[in-house]
Amino acid sequence: MTSATTTATVPAVDEAVSGLAPLKVADRCDQCGAQAYIRVRMPSGSELLFCGHHGRSHAPALAAQGADVRDDTHLING
Repeated sequence: MTSATTTATVPAVDEAVSGLAPLKVADRCDQCGAQAYIRVRMPSGSELLFCGHHGRSHAPALAAQGADVRDDTHLING
C-alpha cells in the first residue's frame, strides 16, 4: 500500500508583475544557507531569500501580509 503526500506550493509570480529579479546560483537562503529559489520583497522594501523548503514554509504567510513573492522552485533539478 502506498501513501500519497501533498505539498503546499507557493504560486509563481510573474516577474513583470512582481518586479523581482531572478535568483542567481550564489543567492542563499537567509535561514539555512542552501541555494535560494524564492525571493520575497516585504512592503517595507527589504528582501528575504529562501530555499524551497523554507520558502514553502514562510512565503504564504508573508504574501498574506502584502509581500511580493517570486517562486523559482520549478528550476530545482531542472
